[in-house]
Amino acid sequence: MIFRVGTSGFSYPEWKGSFYPEKIKAADMLAFYAQRFDTVEINASFYRMPTVATVEAWASQVPPEFRFVMKASRRITHDRRLNEVSDTLTFFLNVALALGERRGPLLFQLPPNFKQDLPRLEAFLALLPATVQAAMEFRHASWFEDPVFDALRARGVALCIADTEDGVDAPFVATAPWGYLRLRDVDYSDEQLAAFIERARSQNWSEAFVFFKHEDAGRGPQFAERFVKLAG
Repeated sequence: MIFRVGTSGFSYPEWKGSFYPEKIKAADMLAFYAQRFDTVEINASFYRMPTVATVEAWASQVPPEFRFVMKASRRITHDRRLNEVSDTLTFFLNVALALGERRGPLLFQLPPNFKQDLPRLEAFLALLPATVQAAMEFRHASWFEDPVFDALRARGVALCIADTEDGVDAPFVATAPWGYLRLRDVDYSDEQLAAFIERARSQNWSEAFVFFKHEDAGRGPQFAERFVKLAG
């Protein structure tokens, strides 16, 4: 199984000195990052969708094997709550497709107060093209039931397995041939990371995307590097 490991975002001045060189320019951060990791989760797209020109510029700065994972706009997941989002989803997909072969999965993260609504989920999943990898992150415990997992499996959509310092942790359930882990705690021991590696390998996934949290101390890149080393 292939592990693709990185962090949620890359353009953080706070990481200068701990991950980036002290005097690195913002324009050089992505190339530096891509020399050390093979994927990044773009969270900025949740707040403001980048232009096609921007994502094409990103793609030109990284190796062919690098993968960008884009987080869906909050207009889809939080404002409209998956309902009547065809136009907004099409816009999002068109931007993501501009990444070409460097496009990874798309992440749809629901708000914590969004309780299970299976018909709405199924209607939304039907809008996703079969050629697009997608992951759903649920943050209300009511979603973690077999009918929801079955709906994801029917469309080949991954359940995002999120480990959080507060809130609801997702169960370790495989719903696609690949996996998606968001490790959001502020600290992880080698034993904890090794446990995630072992559980991921037990799912018989072809690959797993693993992302660590952004925080000012710059420990996300350190955990990502440690995860890669432990995974061999």
